[in-house]
Amino acid sequence: MTLRVIGAGLGRTGTHSLKTALEVLLGGRCYHMLEVFGRPDDVPLWHAAAKGEPVDWEAMFAEFDATVDWPSSAFWKPISEVYPDAVILLSSRDSEAWWKSADRTILEGFRPEKAFEPSPWSAMLKGLLANTFTPDVLDKDKAIAAYEAHNADVRATAPRDRLVEWHPGDGWEPLCSALGVPVPDEPYPHTNSTSEFRTRAGWD
Repeated sequence: MTLRVIGAGLGRTGTHSLKTALEVLLGGRCYHMLEVFGRPDDVPLWHAAAKGEPVDWEAMFAEFDATVDWPSSAFWKPISEVYPDAVILLSSRDSEAWWKSADRTILEGFRPEKAFEPSPWSAMLKGLLANTFTPDVLDKDKAIAAYEAHNADVRATAPRDRLVEWHPGDGWEPLCSALGVPVPDEPYPHTNSTSEFRTRAGWD
């Protein structure tokens, strides 16, 4: 098994819906942050990656056909070197819309009153964002600047013949075109809304 899609888009850009969609299209599994909860042995590996230490990507993704979302999107470059035939998928949305969603979900867990429970996972997430995104995740301007810089870097450095851009609302077509598969006869999935995220986290 080898990765066919490497998600370079950051969290809250429709990545959970993409996970579901890619699993339909590829008939296999797609690695997403939610996978990490069920794979605790991966947590120290991601923490090591956030510190700049090497990771065996082939071992990490041995059971997967695709990957999207944090933490893997922070390392799309080295992952794409290991899988040179994989599509590089940049999911993105308007910066203000991204901030509104991220601020109410992922970044909410950095506020003292809503903090994620102390755990190896939460320590990994904090290290990941501090080292690969911005240490000032609760500062709107700095977070948006980091988000835009990440997307600009993907657009500037990913090989043109491998890069596919996708925005929430684009649906199946860009994915199917890039993968050479037919469009499914079912609605594109829409999952992990802000309200669903907050309910799952126990915040609402």
